[in-house]
Amino acid sequence: MNLSLIDPFVLAQEYPDTLTETLQSGHATCLRFNHTGDYLASGRADGTVVVFDIETNGVARKLQGHTLQIQSLSWSRDDRYILTSGQDCKSILWDLKDGSRMRTVRFDAPVYIAELHPFNHLLFVASLFEDQPVLVDISSPSAVKRILPSAPLRPQPTNGTEVDLGAAAKQAAQDAKHSTCVTIFTAFGNHIIAGTSKGWINIIETATCKTIHSMRLCNGVVILLRLASNGRDLLVNSSDRVIRTVLMPDLSQLGIDLEPANIKLHVEHKFQDVVNRLSWNHVTFSSTGEFVTATTYMNPDIYVWERSHGSLVKILEGPREELGVVEWHPSRPMVAACSLELGCVYIWSVVSPQKWSALAPDFGEVEENVEYVEREDEFDVHPAEQVHQRRLDLEDEEPDVVTLDPIKDATDTDGGFGVPVLLDVSDSDSGEDIIAVGPGTMRRRTPGAAKDGANGHAEKDTGRSGAAGPSRSAGRNRRR
Repeated sequence: MNLSLIDPFVLAQEYPDTLTETLQSGHATCLRFNHTGDYLASGRADGTVVVFDIETNGVARKLQGHTLQIQSLSWSRDDRYILTSGQDCKSILWDLKDGSRMRTVRFDAPVYIAELHPFNHLLFVASLFEDQPVLVDISSPSAVKRILPSAPLRPQPTNGTEVDLGAAAKQAAQDAKHSTCVTIFTAFGNHIIAGTSKGWINIIETATCKTIHSMRLCNGVVILLRLASNGRDLLVNSSDRVIRTVLMPDLSQLGIDLEPANIKLHVEHKFQDVVNRLSWNHVTFSSTGEFVTATTYMNPDIYVWERSHGSLVKILEGPREELGVVEWHPSRPMVAACSLELGCVYIWSVVSPQKWSALAPDFGEVEENVEYVEREDEFDVHPAEQVHQRRLDLEDEEPDVVTLDPIKDATDTDGGFGVPVLLDVSDSDSGEDIIAVGPGTMRRRTPGAAKDGANGHAEKDTGRSGAAGPSRSAGRNRRR
């Protein structure tokens, strides 16, 4: 019924155009939607992870285990588990069913980005700061780390070809300076795509941790890699201020119809601002892969390009502050981005005007008020005999009070995992102080009242401030 109230031309719009929501719970530094788009995970500067419910804009879960800024978030395929990595040199796998830590892996360096295997939540790949990337198996309590190569794969000399030892040694010394900045899994997880500091793209086999193909893509540093939903389109953000979309072959056919020597990566489009020479903070694909979105360095705008023609179709305008990580909803025209200055999460979507004529066939919509003349019998009451007969007909129906409708479990993986509802209000706030002003009545605390009531003492959560008394009172009223 709700869809029938919306203009069909609005439903056909594939990209957002209006800033509609603002979420805040601490200072957000990174974002990630789950696979169904029901939840949005936000990593904060203080090491806390907040999971927002998209429908209610409330906080469904808070995870506290890191001590420094969160760098990356990765959801499992069933959305029950989430991998968090931060500058405190560790990655934590959380079980959202009860908010517990399943595994904690420590490294010798801060983590750039870590991503879970698409089908195995006990396997992930991590890129480390000034260190070699690792493939981590956490199926047992003691994690098994396998180092991945960063040097590109060079063609081997054929038989009878003379080898210049000096040139080979010089090439080996240059390859040793390569460091991997970002690593992601392919769609099936059989291979790992790695971007290096020298602009190379390496394809590494997951089972053997050996590089099977390398390609020089740019002259700068590969900052970010993202795969589209089809698993064949690769989005690359590099430090040379150019965003590239790369068409990849079907790597699942390796050894069947495709040989490693025949792998070709084709650059489809290059997106850049040739006038202002803007740099890009973060990039992502749309839900269908038809659009590319990017946030800009030292600029508050979000650029949206269409891949079919490679043209700019929209510049999303919002708060006058620089934006960092940007994410596109997996099924709707919705974009979320976090600001670098305030740490707020801003959401752009499509504002759909309601089409009230869908409620009744004879309902007429007018742009301005008009005088309406009613008919003589238009609002007459139905005859008493007709009303009495309707009541008698309803009494003849026998209600079924025995049959029970099946209720699906929230943890049923067939229908998708749902985060259980928190009954502790203190763990499910939205980052804003709520105080009680009467029996069953609450309001948001004003900034002045928060300072007076707190007496200079802040709560542990950076997203809330104020005295402990009013907050506990508000929690009791809300639970009632």
